[in-house]
Amino acid sequence: MSVSENDIIDFIYAEAALLDEHKFGDWLELFTDDGVYWMPLEFGQTEEHLTTSLMYEDKLLLTVRVERLSGERTFSQRPKSRCHHILQRPQILEMGEIIKTKTAFHYTETRLDEQFFLVGWAEHVLRQTDTGLKIVRKQVNLINPESAHRNIQLFV
Repeated sequence: MSVSENDIIDFIYAEAALLDEHKFGDWLELFTDDGVYWMPLEFGQTEEHLTTSLMYEDKLLLTVRVERLSGERTFSQRPKSRCHHILQRPQILEMGEIIKTKTAFHYTETRLDEQFFLVGWAEHVLRQTDTGLKIVRKQVNLINPESAHRNIQLFV
């Protein structure tokens, strides 16, 4: 089944909506079994294995985080953190067996009376599967990754 540019763009918007709505289990299902979520520590960083990153999580680690966020004994999440994504229209960089996109974003995360903002762009590597599009890799590039950041509780 062929995927259109609009399908890809809708997928990116739907992914962000799942996060904003705290549907983390559904969000996790968007990843392939070998999928990764990466947030580089340095601007322009291209290597994730031999350097330090803000986050580098495979599907197992993402599953652990999702379970922690939904756990009854996660006292650091009482009340729960909330987030909101504002996305620029995704750019499709490559369409083929592998699909690559780039999406500028503003992200807000809040808990109680504290909130913080992150700005940057997300690069998705997607693959068409029998069950639809899946995320092979999501790379979240902040414009200021070297800055001291608060604990990011949710997913950008």
